[in-house]
Amino acid sequence: MEHLGWVSIIPPLLAIVAALVTKNVIISLFIGTFSGVLILTGGMPLSATKTIISDYLFFQLTDGYNAGVLVLLVFIGGFVALMEKSGGAAAFAEKVIRFLNSKAKTQLAAWFGGIIIFFSDLGTPLLVGPIFEKIFDKAKISREKLAWIIDSTASPVAVLIPFIGWGVYIMGLIQKEFDSLKITETDWDAFIQAIPFQFYPILAVLMVPLVALTKLEFGAMAKAEKRVQETGALFWPNSKPMRKPDNMTELQNTKSKASLIFVPLLVLLVTLFGMLIPLGFPFEKIDGSAFRVALTTAYLFAAIVLIGLMVFYKVKKFNEVFDIYLSGMQRMMTVAAILVLAWSLGTVMKNLGTANYVVEIMDGNIPVYLIPIILFAGGACMSFATGTSWGTFAIMMPLAIPMAVHLDASIYVCIGAVLSGGIFGDHCSPISDTSILSSTGAGSDHIDHVKTQLPYALLNGAAALAAYLIAGLTSSVLSLGAAIMIMITAVVVISKWQNQKMVGADKGNYLN
Repeated sequence: MEHLGWVSIIPPLLAIVAALVTKNVIISLFIGTFSGVLILTGGMPLSATKTIISDYLFFQLTDGYNAGVLVLLVFIGGFVALMEKSGGAAAFAEKVIRFLNSKAKTQLAAWFGGIIIFFSDLGTPLLVGPIFEKIFDKAKISREKLAWIIDSTASPVAVLIPFIGWGVYIMGLIQKEFDSLKITETDWDAFIQAIPFQFYPILAVLMVPLVALTKLEFGAMAKAEKRVQETGALFWPNSKPMRKPDNMTELQNTKSKASLIFVPLLVLLVTLFGMLIPLGFPFEKIDGSAFRVALTTAYLFAAIVLIGLMVFYKVKKFNEVFDIYLSGMQRMMTVAAILVLAWSLGTVMKNLGTANYVVEIMDGNIPVYLIPIILFAGGACMSFATGTSWGTFAIMMPLAIPMAVHLDASIYVCIGAVLSGGIFGDHCSPISDTSILSSTGAGSDHIDHVKTQLPYALLNGAAALAAYLIAGLTSSVLSLGAAIMIMITAVVVISKWQNQKMVGADKGNYLN
């Protein structure tokens, strides 16, 4: 295989180190890309600078596929901003609050609310948290539990949806590798096929109703629940609840209708599938450009309908609504920059033969069935240390897909392992943006949230790791069932042990 030897791994390693130091995805991806171009140009800084701009950044922007993805992301950003400011989520919550007459129903309502707001992983905590905060207090459910629920329905849900910003971003990374490897399968098909192998996000989402319905709690979460139920204390004596953003009060006081959530989403789905079905979807292969055109059109129509509803119900004036739409589009410029740099880094790694070098080292030395475990663990460590799963995807995907192809491992399992590892590490990391926002939205102490969520995350991570061993051996979707069974069994066993440990304990022991 063609490669430049050990120097070919310098760009991804530098990107990882830069991410650890700077905590900035854009800076780390640029450093990784520039270092690779510097190697390719023989160590000439000026030549490397000119090359990275003309042959990489400009090239990525002028490529037809890439341009379609970037335009789509801009339309998604505008729609998401409208949904976040429409007040529809709060109006929906007001309708269901009257039915919340038990702890289980209250927790399930917050869980369902997080799933409904699948279009925005960062919006979920700031929309669901303030709505359910007082409801959880009244039901004597800890703020830590609320933070865990909304964190479990933020990025774990978003990474499973192909037609929102997360899915478009991931499919962009997948398609770039498919093009390099001359794989004819579409990025959409690959994403859909990989969903059953996203073990950790699926387990994270499913654990919430399991705990809510069975009351099987353990670790720091069990202590937090005991504190609230026995003493009514919302926080530990040394806790420092996160402040709420200024816009939360505005969102809670917005006069709106629940239809502002459901109608635009219905328009989006009807438009999308209405344009794809005549092309043979889902039974025939759909051209990637046709899919992106359909999705962009769907988001445009949904945004137009939502703008009309917000003006009709006098949520905001037209000029204010349109400004929100434009600001949402502008907010996606960061995502676009990350994606362009990720594509550039992937191209640099291809030109250096990075994946070829890694494959050559692993071939014959590591069993093929261990590759998903290695990808999952590597992605988890990187995401934990950096606090970002997006940067992890950008660095790991150009390695994972070529490895799967050359070592004859399942592409879908490997894609799922990268995505799962990124979400797992992100969930465990105290510097994760979604974890910080979940603490903020729930009005919880951030360290308390991390402590209470960590045991659940580690359990799901262990179950996912075992399932990737099975998937590596079988490439079967039945491995997902194994992951779920492992999770349920572990929760039951650990909870029983926890209850026995806490029986007879003085409540003061949990307040010190």
